[in-house]
Amino acid sequence: MTVSIEPATAPGVRELLVLSDEFALSLYPADSCYMLDVDELLAPGVTVAVARSDARAVGMGALVERGDGTAELKRMFVHIDARGHGVASDILSTLEAHARTRDVSLVQLETGPLQPEAIALYEKRGYRHIPNFGQYVGDEFSVCMEKSL
Repeated sequence: MTVSIEPATAPGVRELLVLSDEFALSLYPADSCYMLDVDELLAPGVTVAVARSDARAVGMGALVERGDGTAELKRMFVHIDARGHGVASDILSTLEAHARTRDVSLVQLETGPLQPEAIALYEKRGYRHIPNFGQYVGDEFSVCMEKSL
């Protein structure tokens, strides 16, 4: 498996976005799903990491730089067939390494309470729980975390 920085229009990414949308919407109300679309993932300051197994896109994540030394992790998703093999951790490592090269010192994220595996991964990787920030304030379906790099 490889993880590399790719455009959001790379082969297989759209399929992952659709699957990610379907997964999130199966767990949470639509107004509690804060997913970026392809155009937003192509914006300046957004970096997309794609995990591939035999050239097939099996996972992805994005880092959205805020321009103030902080960034938000978005669109973390691993295809169901690839879960449990360290794919999400490898994507996270790639995005954190990229963040350091961009002088990002703090990464924040939002996930949901019905995703204990994701929360456990972030905790294991050094992310700590914080009060909900930005658009997530007041959303009972949001769990926010951050990590200093």
